[in-house]
Amino acid sequence: MKKLVIVESPAKARTIEKYLGAEYKVLATIGHIRKLPKKDAIDPATDYAMTYISILEIKEAITKITVALQYTDESILGTDADREGDAIALHV
Repeated sequence: MKKLVIVESPAKARTIEKYLGAEYKVLATIGHIRKLPKKDAIDPATDYAMTYISILEIKEAITKITVALQYTDESILGTDADREGDAIALHV
């Protein structure tokens, strides 16, 4: 595998992979991969550093992406062009 494209949803992954061809593998994060906990998420004492926790429900998707990255020459973040997409790309 030469190039890995990471998108947000499995439906998008299937559609985009059809267009890109054999040189690309497209995988989905299935949405956000980490979130802020309900308590003690931001620490004012350390320049408002944020503490994130992983979203366990999508662990399988993240494992697939992690394994695929080991066999990839190039990775492309193809998330939606909105703030939510930016956050997902940042966490990936």
